[in-house]
Amino acid sequence: MVDHATRAAGTRTRYDRATAHLDAPLAIVDLAAFDANAADLVRRARGKSIRVASKSVRCRALLERVLAHDGFAGVMAFTLAESLWLARSGVEDVLLAYPTADRSGLAELLTDPKAARAVTVTVDDVAQLDLIDAVRRDAAGGTEEVRVCLELDTSLRLLGGRVRVGARRSPVREPAALAELARAVARRPGFRLVGLMAYEGHVAGVGDAVPGRPLRSGAIRLMQAAAVRELAARRAASVRAVRAVVPDLEFVNGGGTGSLERTAAEAAVTEVAAGSGLFVPRLFDHYRAFRGRPAALFALPVVRRPGVGVVTVLGGGYPASGPAGADRLPVPYLPAGLRLDRQEGAGEVQTPLLGAPADDLLIGDKVWFRHAKAGELCERFDVLRLVEGDRVVETVPTYRGEGRTFL
Repeated sequence: MVDHATRAAGTRTRYDRATAHLDAPLAIVDLAAFDANAADLVRRARGKSIRVASKSVRCRALLERVLAHDGFAGVMAFTLAESLWLARSGVEDVLLAYPTADRSGLAELLTDPKAARAVTVTVDDVAQLDLIDAVRRDAAGGTEEVRVCLELDTSLRLLGGRVRVGARRSPVREPAALAELARAVARRPGFRLVGLMAYEGHVAGVGDAVPGRPLRSGAIRLMQAAAVRELAARRAASVRAVRAVVPDLEFVNGGGTGSLERTAAEAAVTEVAAGSGLFVPRLFDHYRAFRGRPAALFALPVVRRPGVGVVTVLGGGYPASGPAGADRLPVPYLPAGLRLDRQEGAGEVQTPLLGAPADDLLIGDKVWFRHAKAGELCERFDVLRLVEGDRVVETVPTYRGEGRTFL
């Protein structure tokens, strides 16, 4: 059996060979790992369709690739401008999973029949409907019907509501309140309620097997088990309440990469969402339910050798969003055994790396890194080099490379 160190050395050799003709900084996607991750997501979804989260990919070529896999259908977008762009690029089912206040984008949606058929907007407040109606009144010829999805708050409330676990998203928590919002949509001309979503980020996005932290891991597992039980019952009741208003809902979306099995097991859910599980950034390393293959990496060149056990690479200051902390920083991956200097971290224009492997690196050599979150890597690079074996088989633009920086 090949050990981890040997596999890592072989992977590094393969990536170095594939990109030997290219200068770093650069970013790659290992297609074998990407496709294997996609297949594993489908397995874990238990027959439920997977809507791919575009914010975790941010590359049209790779969105098209994953949508060609059996088991994937539709895109979950993050801004209205992106949704319109994808719809005009040929994506026929785009769920905008966040409320929008983009008046110019709404005017486009209201006047473009193709976009209006493809794009569904998410609301959780009557005021968001009011804003769309205000744009409708001002938009010349803005007569297209708006497809609407409602969002349910998924947070876990403990100690009588005094403790909240989960993201602060929708203000709508109870089935009766969601049904009332559904009635508000149903009775407004120009809107059609087609879906319901509920994203349990405290289950889908929080690893339950933290290395060296058994007590923390146990506490996370207890929290998630309680959250899953509570939400399954409340989500089912919410779906029943909304279907009593609009019986022909097209979809009920839930879950994410870290919770596919649990969410897909709920009869009320018709589809799940995933995106990070395709690239497998470092924040998704510590789950008991699955083990993905790192597919998206970036390389930085060695430009200095300050001393024994130290090299400096160019760039590297690519922190991920979320609460500031060490887990949001990129980490050196190959060669194995390098680490960030705690006093400097990942620098804006240079990053020192410590460890015995530094002494074997030469000026110009590549060090391969993993980003903390998935699609945010693509905000740093114009193109991705797609690798098969030890060859770059295609170079494709990221959103940034197509001149699209939506946030």
